[in-house]
This record gives sequence, C-alpha cells and structure tokens, in this order.
Amino acid sequence: MAPRRSYSGRKATAEVFTIIGPMSMGGTVPLSEHEQRQLEQIEQALYADHPRLARMMRARDPKVHYRRRVVQACVGFLLGAGALVAGLFFKYAWLSAAGFVFMLLSSIWVIASYRRMAAVMLPQRRRGRARKQPRPAKASTSSGLMERLEERWRRRQEGNSR
Repeated sequence: MAPRRSYSGRKATAEVFTIIGPMSMGGTVPLSEHEQRQLEQIEQALYADHPRLARMMRARDPKVHYRRRVVQACVGFLLGAGALVAGLFFKYAWLSAAGFVFMLLSSIWVIASYRRMAAVMLPQRRRGRARKQPRPAKASTSSGLMERLEERWRRRQEGNSR
C-alpha cells in the first residue's frame, strides 16, 4: 500500500494508519521528540487563545459535562420559578407563562442530563443486570390460546369455502 499523507503533511505508513485509524486495535504510537514539542506548542496556543475551551476539553470525564448541565438546568429552573413568582406578584401573565415554560424546559433538561450522567456512572455489567428480564409466558396458557385461535381460523375457513 502506498504511504498516505497525514493532515500535517508528513508521510505516514499503512501500519500507523491501522493502529490509529478508525478501526483502532487499542495500540498507541509513541511520538518523537519533535512531535511532542509541536503538540505542547499547540496546547499552549490553545490555552492562550481559548482558555475556556481548553478547560472544557481538559476534562475528559463525561460525568463532569453532565454534572455541569444538571447544575445549569437547576439554575434555569430557579430562574423560571423566580420569573413565575415575579409575574404573579406584578400581575404580568406573560412573565408568569414564560417562567413556567422556562421551568418546564429546565426540568426536562435536568432529567435528560441526569439520566445520561447516571448511565455513564454505572458500570456496564450493572446496567445489564438492572434491566428486568421479560418473564417467559406459561406454556399451558399460550398453547391453549394458540389452539383456540387455530380452531377459530379453521372454522372461518370452513365457513367461507361453502
């Protein structure tokens, strides 16, 4: 296979692409000293230009992101409740309605974020056990039902053929 060019313009062999490509086998490729320096320079430039983005990207744990969303949605719910009360106090129906809608949307956001956070926090094994397994139907009940349905079908077919 012919060598490909990476995004940085350097040649990369096919072996490197099989390791770090979309179908990764979980292996790692060590960086050379030059590549490590370049990576550090890119990180420093990112921290200097976009500190908030750099902080967000530094937290790799998805629990951090979902926890932040839960907190933001709770604050939104409290703001909506405040708008609802202010609308009732100052007799502005539109403010009360907007506060209620804001509370509703915030509560939906809290529930969705909390479920995602809980799913990330639970180990894969426990999630599989936590789900209820469907109960197998009783053989006598289902066979009796099937027999009755088959008998009705036969009677209908006999009735139509006459």
